[in-house]
Amino acid sequence: MRTLSSRVVYENPWMTLREDQIEYADGSRGLYGVVDKPDFAVVVPRQDGGFHLVEQYRYTLGGRRWEFPQGSFPTGVTGTPEELAATELAEETGFTAARLERLGYLNCAQGFTGQGYHVFLATDLTPGEPNREQTEQDMRTQWFPRGEVERMISDGVITDDSTLAAYLLLVMRDRR
Repeated sequence: MRTLSSRVVYENPWMTLREDQIEYADGSRGLYGVVDKPDFAVVVPRQDGGFHLVEQYRYTLGGRRWEFPQGSFPTGVTGTPEELAATELAEETGFTAARLERLGYLNCAQGFTGQGYHVFLATDLTPGEPNREQTEQDMRTQWFPRGEVERMISDGVITDDSTLAAYLLLVMRDRR
């Protein structure tokens, strides 16, 4: 597959949407809509046999959802995946972790974006005050026992794909 042309259709501080004209190996042509967004981090804050989750209103879904803390650096800010994970954990929950263990790197929605995310397990947590961004003003955090998190997944209360994939990486790590 070869890119023939690419043009930005829309952009804002969080994403760029581009339209790419492509050519397949057989010479036929096609079109791709591609969303460019920075990679993000998902943090699994584990403590006392359970997890700290955050809940916020997700505009695109029209409702509140529970998930693991996650996010990307603001435009113009850079750092390592570990720094990003520590920042998101502190911003959204107020916790700092004495230990951040990398669980893996995954891609999301790979049919229309190259965005990926780094997954970290956060342990030895010290509480503090959240420092949420303006867009997170309605966020709340709560600890849930592991069995309750699994019930929330089974019952469709937790639907965030990044949270589910991060949980699977944790389950696989714990089986080793």
